[in-house]
Amino acid sequence: MKFLPVFDSTRPILIAGPCSAETEEQVLQTAHQLVGSGIQLFRAGIWKPRTRPGAFEGVGTVGLGWLKRVKEETGMRVTTEVATGQHVQECLQYGVDVLWIGARTTVNPFSVQEIADALAGSDIPVLVKNPVNPDYKLWVGALERLYQAGLRRIAVVHRGFSSYCDSKYRNVPRWQMAIDLKQEFPDLEVICDISHICGRRDILQETAQKAYDLDFDGLMTEVHITPDTAWSDAAQQITPPRYQEMIGQLVRRNLTSDDPEFLRRIEQFRSELDEVDEELINLISRRMQLVRQIGEVKKQKNIAVLQPERFRAMREALSQRGVKNELSAEFVSLFLEAVHQESINQQERVMHAGTRE
Repeated sequence: MKFLPVFDSTRPILIAGPCSAETEEQVLQTAHQLVGSGIQLFRAGIWKPRTRPGAFEGVGTVGLGWLKRVKEETGMRVTTEVATGQHVQECLQYGVDVLWIGARTTVNPFSVQEIADALAGSDIPVLVKNPVNPDYKLWVGALERLYQAGLRRIAVVHRGFSSYCDSKYRNVPRWQMAIDLKQEFPDLEVICDISHICGRRDILQETAQKAYDLDFDGLMTEVHITPDTAWSDAAQQITPPRYQEMIGQLVRRNLTSDDPEFLRRIEQFRSELDEVDEELINLISRRMQLVRQIGEVKKQKNIAVLQPERFRAMREALSQRGVKNELSAEFVSLFLEAVHQESINQQERVMHAGTRE
C-alpha cells in the first residue's frame, strides 16, 4: 500500500480541541483561543462511544453545525470521530475536512468495513486510531479496508493500549507497534494521541517529548477552555494557554547528522550493542534449556506447568532489581511477561512430547 499525505509538509502536525463538543459556546471559544497555535486540525468529538451506559455520549448531529462555524470563523480545518456509515454521510454533508476512526471501532472489522463502504468514491482524508488491544494485524487490516475502498489519504493515530497491569498511563504506549507500522509503511503519517495515552495532564509534556524523540509526525491533544468541568475525560485535558506553553517547550530532534565525530561514536556504540544483543539471546537460550529440564522433572512427577506463586515472587524480586538498575517498571513487566510465556510454551512442548501424532 502506498499512502498519500493527509497533511502538508509542515512538521510537527498538530491536532487539538476538546474531547467532546459540549456547547456551541465551548467549541467556538476553544477554537478561537487556539488560533495562532499552529494547529492543522481542530478536533471535537460529536458522537462519543462510552464504556458504560449513562455517560455523556455526545451532542450528535447538532455539533457538526458548530464545527462548520469553527471553519467559517477561524479558517481552521476540522475533524471528528465516526463509527457508522450514517456518521460518515452526515460529516460529508456538513463539510468536515478529516474523519477519524476511534480505537473501539478499529477493533471491529464489520464497523470499519461499513465506514469504508460509506467512503467509497470520496477523497476525504481518514485517520485510523490503533485498536484498543495491541493487535498489529487488526490495525493494518483497517488500513487495508479503507485502501480497498479507494482511499489513499490515510494516516494513523497511536493512542496506546488497554492493559490490566498497573501503569502510570491510562493506555500503555507500547511504542514499538507504531514504530513497526512506520517501518512497514514509510509514507504513512503517524500521529501520537498523548491525551489518551496519559489519561492525566501532568505527564502530557513528557509523553509528547517522547513522541517527538521517536520521530512521530505530530500530536493529537485534548484542549478545553475549562477542563476541570469537562463533560468527558476531564483529567487529561488542558487549557489553550497551557497547550501553547507546552508546544513551545517541546524540542524536535534531527534524524541524523553529517558530523564525522558523531557518526564515528554512534557506529562504535552500535557495534557494542550488537555484541550485547547476541549475549542476551545466548543467555535467554540458556535459560530456556533450564526451563525444558524443569519441564522434564515436572512431567515425571505429574506436576502442573504453571506455578503462580513462583512467578509472582520472581516478578516482584526482578521488578525491584530492574528499578534499581534504572529500567522502567513498564519494560521490566513486559519483559518478564514475555519470558514467562515462552517458558510456559517450552514446558508445554516437553509435557506433550511423544503424545501427539
